[in-house]
Amino acid sequence: YKKLLRFILPSIIMMVFTSIYSVVDGIFVSNFVGKSAFASVNLIMPYLMGISALGFMIGTGGSAFVSKTLGEGKKKLANQYFSMLVTIAAIGGFVLSVLSFIFMRRIVMAFGAGDLIDYCTLYGRISCISLTAFMLQNVFQSFFVAAGKPQLGLKVIVAAGCTNIVLDALFIGVLHFGIAGAAFATMTSEF
Repeated sequence: YKKLLRFILPSIIMMVFTSIYSVVDGIFVSNFVGKSAFASVNLIMPYLMGISALGFMIGTGGSAFVSKTLGEGKKKLANQYFSMLVTIAAIGGFVLSVLSFIFMRRIVMAFGAGDLIDYCTLYGRISCISLTAFMLQNVFQSFFVAAGKPQLGLKVIVAAGCTNIVLDALFIGVLHFGIAGAAFATMTSEF
């Protein structure tokens, strides 16, 4: 049980910190920018998380496949699978980021943004800049566990989460960048 917990607990904490991005943005936006901006973050966040979930999917399925291949003693093939999966996530993330950036206004209109279109579009477009990095972050979370280094993945995610918190406080609370500040804080932490 001790060894199992050593691998599972960091993964659970990583998922919690990954979820913190939207929560922290929401806290700062609602307290310093206003309820319309807060509603905008909550409206666009499911779309952004849905796109980034592809990183979780590639990481989870890919790490199982790579681990199986490593277990069969085929290290070179496992490395090739790993490289292929990371490349697919990077290219796919980039394509989805660019398309999302271009069509963000239409996407938020389809979500029924109404008067929140401008806020949603601004937050969404800025977030698209780091969407590929966030997807890769999600991919590597699983691969860190598969490589037997779950604590490394935990450190990366905790650092990213803390960066988001500090930058939200700075960009929104101190510098008054508004909803763009929240998006820039999240973008920076994802990189």
